[in-house]
Amino acid sequence: MIGRFQQILSSAGFPKRRRAVWSAGVGRVSVALLAIAFLAPAYALDASEPRTAPATAPLSMFKDPRAALREGLESYHAGNAKNSVEALRYAADGGESLAQWKLGRMYADGDGVTRDDAKAYDYFSKLVDHFAEDEPGPRERSMAASAFVAVGVYNLEGIAAAKMAPDPERAFDLFRYAATFFRNADAQYNLARMYLDGTGIAKDIRQSVNWLELAARKGHAAAQALLGQLMFNGDAGLPPQRARGLMYLTLAREGATDRADDQWIVDLHSKALTAASDTDRKAAVAMLEYYLKRRD
Repeated sequence: MIGRFQQILSSAGFPKRRRAVWSAGVGRVSVALLAIAFLAPAYALDASEPRTAPATAPLSMFKDPRAALREGLESYHAGNAKNSVEALRYAADGGESLAQWKLGRMYADGDGVTRDDAKAYDYFSKLVDHFAEDEPGPRERSMAASAFVAVGVYNLEGIAAAKMAPDPERAFDLFRYAATFFRNADAQYNLARMYLDGTGIAKDIRQSVNWLELAARKGHAAAQALLGQLMFNGDAGLPPQRARGLMYLTLAREGATDRADDQWIVDLHSKALTAASDTDRKAAVAMLEYYLKRRD
């Protein structure tokens, strides 16, 4: 198998690079990606609806917030996202964390509702306020971590429609908390980007690399891609590690989705594969096979 990869890896010719985004996908890795000469382009997140006050009076159709949560989730999973909103709102107003998170995601993604980042921010913020004081249970950790990351991203970028200005310092604190307490890969990646770009904090490439490595080991495709680029080019203030960088870029390419947001990963992998020597490619194949054996 290695011989076949070595033969094909002599090919080259690839597209351009684009700036990284703040999210990533995880996929199953194939060593054969190192042999791809041409990669298919990927394809493609803002609208708003009138703000409405959340329901505060109990609704007779719901026994209690927990029952409303069950009804809302059942309706959502049955394909009736719009019909689930009223029940989820009642549950969220009653303090059900899962309902708050679900509504936050729905408004952030425009899933069954008109996308409204201000409403998404409000629901995610309720979770952040709650879990900043009360430690989440095992089943709540992933939900709590994603809320911290979402509020961090909104603070980093701001919400123009709600006239909310960016607050990089608060974003940094939220990412750092989720990255250390929850060990969340998205938070670790976002923290790394802030260190790399010097956004709201002093630029520190070594700190960035440390956080990228933690996220990359969890299969975070964007972290793998950025880490691979830094290593391949020697941008971390160290001699280039071209084979290891190409290995991480290949892992990232396999984990990339078909969305336009991930096209930059495809482009970085292609550019590195074009510039790599036969020796770099052979070493990357060996490193990747060793990495996969240890992971499995």
